Amino acid sequence: MRASKSAIISKHMKVLHLTREYPPYIYGGAGVHVEHLARELAKIAEVEVRCFGDQSSDQGPGFPRARGYEPWNEALQATDPKLKKALSPVTVNLAVAATPTDADVVHCHTWYSMLAGLWIKILYGTPLVLTTHSLEPLRPWKEEQLGRGYQLSSWIERTAVDAADAIISVSNGTRNEVIEAYQPDPSKVHVIYNGVDINLFKKGDPSAVLAKYGIDPTRPYLLFVGRITRQKGVIHLVRALHDVVPELQAVLCAGEPDTPEIGQEMETAVRQLQKTRQRVYWISEMLPVPDLARLYSGAALFVCPSIYEPFGIINLEAMACGCPVVASKVGGIPEAVSDGETGLLVPFESLGAPTFEPKDPAKFSKDLAAQINRLFSDRQLRDRMSAAGRKRVEDLFSWTSIAEQTLKLYETLGK
Repeated sequence: MRASKSAIISKHMKVLHLTREYPPYIYGGAGVHVEHLARELAKIAEVEVRCFGDQSSDQGPGFPRARGYEPWNEALQATDPKLKKALSPVTVNLAVAATPTDADVVHCHTWYSMLAGLWIKILYGTPLVLTTHSLEPLRPWKEEQLGRGYQLSSWIERTAVDAADAIISVSNGTRNEVIEAYQPDPSKVHVIYNGVDINLFKKGDPSAVLAKYGIDPTRPYLLFVGRITRQKGVIHLVRALHDVVPELQAVLCAGEPDTPEIGQEMETAVRQLQKTRQRVYWISEMLPVPDLARLYSGAALFVCPSIYEPFGIINLEAMACGCPVVASKVGGIPEAVSDGETGLLVPFESLGAPTFEPKDPAKFSKDLAAQINRLFSDRQLRDRMSAAGRKRVEDLFSWTSIAEQTLKLYETLGK
């Protein structure tokens, strides 16, 4: 009865989501979050999504409407390439805010859309909600991408947090980081977890996708999925693989390097690894969800070596497919992965600002390898974790529940 009552109460609520990523242009966890949250919210409220791109979708009641906005490139022709990465989103934000809205709440995801949210709050008197999928002060490596544009993205995020009527953190760990970094009124900072679609991510036959990429189906493999960025720690995993038992193949689904430099660093590290280790497969393209789910399903274990992770949807995806996890004990990961039950966590000690890299990179890689070897050597433990992981996802991380929690928060904000 609870869900139907919520639908009756809130069907007339108008919600405007602002995001950089939205299908078909998704490259990270924030985009996955917005896609599924908007889909579920549209069943119980009226949802519009304004995003970056050329999207145009209106399937009627029960579905989110979506409209994409392109950057104003004419205004950026003489801009330094790094600064353009920060200024281009500003031009999109201007167009988004200039489009009138009568929404009851505007909900922004990542700094890329927060300036538009601020302007809409000011121009239309709309309550502003932010979801902090990550925090700029905790991602100093972004200066490699943006140059001094990183100062702009940081200022936008801080200003939006200060002005927000409510802030959603995707884990308790992230909530603590938001409060420490920006000192908002703690009563405004709410924890609503990320989720996973258990109908998309479930156990399946990996044979076809293994054949597609030439992976030996008769041998076990470990799996990594993520962008080539400092945050995801993939370089530390590549170094750890030197100490991982040779029986394990390594499948690295790693694309979208943040910079040419880190892309080259990854290539060098993989080449060095391949000199001493056979069966290292690097898939640099972004896989469709069905293929990704099948890869998770066939893996002996999944590895998440992040040095910063507010939550880590990828861990839920792996668990939903019955794949046990080895992950860094950072950020919100311990709230997703139950240590000793659905996976093994690796202690992580950071250098702190300004890099947040491991205090002892060699030790971190050795510890990663040790936990990978421990989990792989115990088939019964992996089988127990496989079953427990799927159950944990089903019990705690459904998008239906997350949408209902989010709607209840909206209803506390009067326009």
